[in-house]
Amino acid sequence: MKVCVVGLGYIGLPTSLMLASHGVETVGVDYNKELVDTLNAGHVTFEEEGLEDLFHQAVEHGIVFTNEYIRTSMYIVAVPTPYDKFSKKIDAGYVTKAVKCVLDVCEPGAIIVVESTVSPGTIDRFVRPEVEAAGFEIGKDVHLVHAPERIIPGNMVYELLHNNRTIGADDPEIAEKVRQVYSSFCGGEIAITDIRTAEMTKVVENTFRDINIAYANELAKICRQDGMDVYEIIRIANKHPRVNILNPGPGVGGHCISVDPWFLVGDYPNLANLIKQARLINDGMPEFVLGRISEIMKEKGIKDVSRVGLYGLTYKEDVDDTRESPTLQMLESMERHLAHGVKVFDPMVKTNHVENQYQDFDAFLNDVDLVVVMVGHSHLKENLNKLEGKVVLDTRHIAGLQGAYTL
Repeated sequence: MKVCVVGLGYIGLPTSLMLASHGVETVGVDYNKELVDTLNAGHVTFEEEGLEDLFHQAVEHGIVFTNEYIRTSMYIVAVPTPYDKFSKKIDAGYVTKAVKCVLDVCEPGAIIVVESTVSPGTIDRFVRPEVEAAGFEIGKDVHLVHAPERIIPGNMVYELLHNNRTIGADDPEIAEKVRQVYSSFCGGEIAITDIRTAEMTKVVENTFRDINIAYANELAKICRQDGMDVYEIIRIANKHPRVNILNPGPGVGGHCISVDPWFLVGDYPNLANLIKQARLINDGMPEFVLGRISEIMKEKGIKDVSRVGLYGLTYKEDVDDTRESPTLQMLESMERHLAHGVKVFDPMVKTNHVENQYQDFDAFLNDVDLVVVMVGHSHLKENLNKLEGKVVLDTRHIAGLQGAYTL
């Protein structure tokens, strides 16, 4: 069976490479010509441990990258699913557009697997109507499946190989066919269920994590108000055998935890009260960090915001993924407050994304007095000695970083 993976971003590319490297005939499709040209020139499009080796294995097995949808019997759709920032409802436009393009070329009885994370009911509300409007009978001419991705930047290759997966389908026999394809590389358990349950399960997983992060962040705010050490409190509380509080941070980024819970808020506005509050707490952390920066500047007599440097532009350590990053959120907030000139450095981001972004760490440090650690990259941990003499706000609780201000 030839598999066509639609969308060659952070999920689609490693998935297509994994399939191809394990002997599945694979074609990767993306509308972005520059991206496809880069892949065909022999280069991966983002940094990820093990991805380049996987890429070369896939190329050796004959993977094809193209801008054109191909005719085959199985498609995996891995395109973005943003949300409307006002209604909080999912924007399924990329998914439905991809499905329309598939319907133009697919073989009779083709299986369309949606890997993109969606809100529960998205396939019923958006995908099925598109298929039926095109004159296809679902279950005969086309089979729909939802197999939500479950990997994280920084550990994608390992997690593709080892994480458990979920396949939701109308027909158990179709689900079994899809499971066989994923089993070519997935060593974890692959659970089979219905589509709506699969949709809900993925969103619930990320919402659970978001709520736990929000608790830690709210605890940090409470402790800050009364001068308590939140890290010491968490350390001692976690000695209880049934307590595992996370560390607070400057916010939540990435395309999963910071987005998926909003799907539930948008669809169930009168029910998702705890979920909404957790999202508001986490989305408010960049503003909280700005408040800490202001306090420290006043205490240390730093009057010029251009002498403030933000270390870290990505949403987590040791990846080059900047989607929804707390640093970008904070820069947007500073722009609204008419604060300009802050410096930025991130060793993982090789091209300039924002104003005053440095590519040299020493030059960055030379031009700032206050360093705000937004991301705990390994690079920083290996260069802590260079922060000597700087005022430091450590939002990540970096081990070995002595004398820093904290959240």
